[in-house]
Amino acid sequence: MRHLRIVVHGRVQGVGYRAWLAEEARRRGIEGWARNRSNGTVEAVLGGADAAIDQLLDVCREGPPAAQVTDIETHRADAASAALRPAGTRFGVLPTL
Repeated sequence: MRHLRIVVHGRVQGVGYRAWLAEEARRRGIEGWARNRSNGTVEAVLGGADAAIDQLLDVCREGPPAAQVTDIETHRADAASAALRPAGTRFGVLPTL
């Protein structure tokens, strides 16, 4: 299992990106969370199989229809980071930070 922290840049707030990302992650069996950042980015921590995370990263470059992704930063993360998701969820949406 791999854990990854991503930061998505571009027009990614106000377009349903977090909810879209949560649904795409759940469909692929990925655990973790996503949240808006006050600087206009979306941050997420992903935990799952390498192939599933790679597939999710590919679709994250496009995002939902109204999004315009300009860059995705990737950073290593640990299992504890993914566990910060809301209780009772496999992948959740956290409040803006």
